[in-house]
Amino acid sequence: MSHEKIFQMAFSKVYPSYVTKAVRKNRTAEEVDTILCWMTGYSLEQLHQQIEKNVSFQTFFEEAPSLHPNLSLVTGVVCGVRVEEVEHPLMKQIRQLDKLVDELAKGKSMEKILRQS
Repeated sequence: MSHEKIFQMAFSKVYPSYVTKAVRKNRTAEEVDTILCWMTGYSLEQLHQQIEKNVSFQTFFEEAPSLHPNLSLVTGVVCGVRVEEVEHPLMKQIRQLDKLVDELAKGKSMEKILRQS
């Protein structure tokens, strides 16, 4: 799938997959929301408004109040791609989000996922 198709994909279409992945591994939708709010600076209410508005991934990240400064600490491999080597800024943010949800599903503590320790 091309970058452009991914960027224009509705975030609301992918969000349930993030929640399902977390719940399947005994985590919660609230933890997914916490990760999303931490990453983007959205309040919980703003996050759910973006989901309800069916915004694209591109709009979701463009309208984010402020990306967390520790986002650069999100490294590793997701879907066979090393996150820190992704050059396109928007694709990097999408991969970082994927990595954070993967870490949640793998049982990491929220403190470590949110790069607080």
